[in-house]
Amino acid sequence: MKRRHAALLTLALLLPSSFARADAFQRITPDAAGYSKEKLAALPEFLGKSGSESLLLLHDGKVFFEWGDIRRKRLVHSMRKALLSSLIGIAESRGQIELDATLEQLGIDDDTPLSAAEKKARVVDLLASRSGVYLPAAAESAGMAAGRPARHSAAPGERYYYNNWDFNVAGFLFEKASGRRIYDAFRSDIAEPLGMLDYQGKVGEREQPEVDGFYQLEPDRSRYRAYHLRLSAHDLALYGQLWLQRGQWQGRQLIPASWVDRSTQPISIIEPRWGLAYGLLWDVLVPEPGNERPSFFHTGAGVHMLGVYPRHGLVMVHRVDTEREDYRFNDGDLVQLIRLVHGARLPRRP
Repeated sequence: MKRRHAALLTLALLLPSSFARADAFQRITPDAAGYSKEKLAALPEFLGKSGSESLLLLHDGKVFFEWGDIRRKRLVHSMRKALLSSLIGIAESRGQIELDATLEQLGIDDDTPLSAAEKKARVVDLLASRSGVYLPAAAESAGMAAGRPARHSAAPGERYYYNNWDFNVAGFLFEKASGRRIYDAFRSDIAEPLGMLDYQGKVGEREQPEVDGFYQLEPDRSRYRAYHLRLSAHDLALYGQLWLQRGQWQGRQLIPASWVDRSTQPISIIEPRWGLAYGLLWDVLVPEPGNERPSFFHTGAGVHMLGVYPRHGLVMVHRVDTEREDYRFNDGDLVQLIRLVHGARLPRRP
């Protein structure tokens, strides 16, 4: 009886369901999406054992696999950079932000004063995490701090170093240039047009799990705040689909297609063996010959992921309850999950 119940549960997770809570997506079978139902059937057991909370897979905007609670809001962690990317692209198209403007021209300094050389960094250098400003930052991880290069060891634009000083200042510059909080702009320019169901733009304190975002200021490190957001897997999948569609949604161009293309081009090669690179606020896979568009993604805390794979029409969203101190899903599990998903793809029909 237990084995039968497990089989029925697996079948329910793999097939379209009229009993699922109403949301923005149609459901299709794995086969219709070009994936093996039998291979995807291994995912629920893996996800449950490893401590995942939800996984959502879309093909051309339609769900062919879902597991867990896709409507629960969770911190996006570093995926916040990919969310800011849309707002930067929109602001640039409106003439609010000049990507080649320097920190000096924009009046950017910090409590640890920037040197004349550091002030030559441009906005685009911040977005590429190549500013050459090596200072502490709010929400800086231990790994970021340990890997921080010595000050003035590289000129602006010369070296890639993933760091929150660049990203926090980019968020500050957006708010200053647009006259809007990140949370409000994301709600009006992205969440509402996409029909997100769970993000409302409510700002509060970190301890309030119902809020959609909060700022984190650490004045002993920097004058610039980190901006944190919470989104559900459902709403993140809508966002990924928007990027898959080069910023177009139901006849409207929400994000300039030119920005989608530019920001997802590889700029800094991080791991040549695997073709991993960084663009502008997005991780990028160096495209193979013949691929018109690269695949791109962003992770959060090494376990959350929003992945967009244009060649396969695939959007992948994975979430973990990282606000629990005892969560056990790890970055090795994420690598295994990605392999399982891509390994379930059926050979292309001739």
